[in-house]
Amino acid sequence: MSALLQCLSHTPLVGFVDPAPDVLVEVNTAIATARERIECFSPELVFLFSPDHYNGFFYDVMPSFCIGMAAHAIGDFGTAAGVISVPQGLAEACAEAVLADGVDAAVSYRMQVDHGFAQPLEQLLGGLQRYPVIPVFINAVAAPLPGFRRARLLGEAVGRFARSTGKRVLFLGSGGLSHQPPVPELARVEGLMADRLKGSGRHLPADEREARQQRVINAARRFVEDPDSLHPLNPEWDQSFLGTLASGRLAELDGLGNAELSAIAGKSTHEVKTWVAAFAALSAFGPYQASHRYYRPIPEWIAGFGAIAAAPTQS
Repeated sequence: MSALLQCLSHTPLVGFVDPAPDVLVEVNTAIATARERIECFSPELVFLFSPDHYNGFFYDVMPSFCIGMAAHAIGDFGTAAGVISVPQGLAEACAEAVLADGVDAAVSYRMQVDHGFAQPLEQLLGGLQRYPVIPVFINAVAAPLPGFRRARLLGEAVGRFARSTGKRVLFLGSGGLSHQPPVPELARVEGLMADRLKGSGRHLPADEREARQQRVINAARRFVEDPDSLHPLNPEWDQSFLGTLASGRLAELDGLGNAELSAIAGKSTHEVKTWVAAFAALSAFGPYQASHRYYRPIPEWIAGFGAIAAAPTQS
């Protein structure tokens, strides 16, 4: 097997607002199974597609896509903090290949990432530095957003580069599914909050970061008690989306506009473009077979929570 894919929802609310114990067992079992599968595969190179939540990318310069030449995790919501093991030479070659393939992606030699990157590295790989990882950021919260087609083309370009390395590669997609936690929008804020979104939030004071995290925790608690307090989860759309990925019909999502997706499943659902990019990257290795599909709406985490794996059928 030359390639493997694993997509997994992330949530900063683990341990803060948790669902019933039997649901936790389900989720932890799905994660443990994925971790064991990855361990057996023993990847030589990992490509991690993930969004950010105004912790590393801001409106001082907001790219649609960015490939990290070096990266560190800030450790928000108790996730791992520290340097991610990025193979700089391979990351530079990837960025050059993606640009040559017609996809405009920024690069960063000081990429700052949050739980969206750190959580899958912890849960699936056992830490930030166990495997060489090329981090690929996809903007999923800061309008204007890239559409599904651009995310797919990015993934295909990354996949072609990955195939050219001759290494055993793992593609990870982090985020989604349907959800809309309280994320600020530049068009709706002013003063200090607007300044934070424009870049000063890159290094938040500890008390301000704690207050920000507590707002998300409080919103989750309210959502459990009052489902109308936030945009509802959409299990039907989530399951349909998983089916689209599993069947390889990625291009069918090209026509789904950003405003329509926000209305259907919530404004943070754009994180699923990381899953599309990961599957598109895998498609560079030929037809694939999806497996180990898991899904459950979990209001405690303000998320349609899912996982899915895939590998080339030739394997």
